[in-house]
Amino acid sequence: MHANTWTGTGIGVAILDTGLYPHADFGDRIRGFQDFLGRRPYPYDDSGHGTHVAGILAGDGSACERHYRGIAPGCHLIAAKILDKRGNGRLQDVLRALQWISANQKRYGIRIINISVGAAAKDSKAATRLVKAVEQAWDQGFVVVTAAGNMGPAYGSVTAPGSSKKVITVGASDMLDRISSVSGAGPTAECVCKPDLVAPGADVISCANKRNSYAIKSGTSMSTPKVSGAIALLLQKDPLLTNVEVKMLLRESCIDLGYPRNRQGWGKLDIRKLLTL
Repeated sequence: MHANTWTGTGIGVAILDTGLYPHADFGDRIRGFQDFLGRRPYPYDDSGHGTHVAGILAGDGSACERHYRGIAPGCHLIAAKILDKRGNGRLQDVLRALQWISANQKRYGIRIINISVGAAAKDSKAATRLVKAVEQAWDQGFVVVTAAGNMGPAYGSVTAPGSSKKVITVGASDMLDRISSVSGAGPTAECVCKPDLVAPGADVISCANKRNSYAIKSGTSMSTPKVSGAIALLLQKDPLLTNVEVKMLLRESCIDLGYPRNRQGWGKLDIRKLLTL
């Protein structure tokens, strides 16, 4: 818990991923679930990826005596299952999920959309539609946070929708402040510098899709919910902030790691500084 004050309470975060297992660390904070693949009415995750992402963002450590806790253990979750157990998905399901989130924004108090998945920009038609959809969500007022993808380190390797100039795109660093060798790098096809920032994403321990258990995963997928969680804390502190204001505060609070802009963006996430600006 940061500064023993902010936990993200009252802030809804929508996660587009492989689903969400009702792990003990989420308590009663899973407020909404929509399955765009199997149409099941209850939360589940046949992969574990989405649950791991959610734990980094919002796990409260109930199953491990608070040893492993997420960034915003008070926020509530809304999960959209758009990927199967192998992590594969269809563009149309992503688009439908974003529409569903928009329609249920007020019902669930959704402020943030976390997308720890991406499509190769080489599939230009799909990438263009995906970018357009997340930018529409951004224009509606959502804070959209998405992974830079794990297709780096070559320049121009950021995946869609992280290639959008509007959304907040997150790359991965490690505990020694080195940029991950697989973290997607810019510039985008529109010559926009990406990612916007990086956050630790190496060997992260978080919730697994089994009863009261945990797993280790790495990648920009793990970095992204750290930024989403930090934003949940920030929005609890100042609920009137717009998504553009949130993005600017992130830029002002990052730590420069000395890498090229198209590898690190503004630098590494610094939550304490973000909450004291």
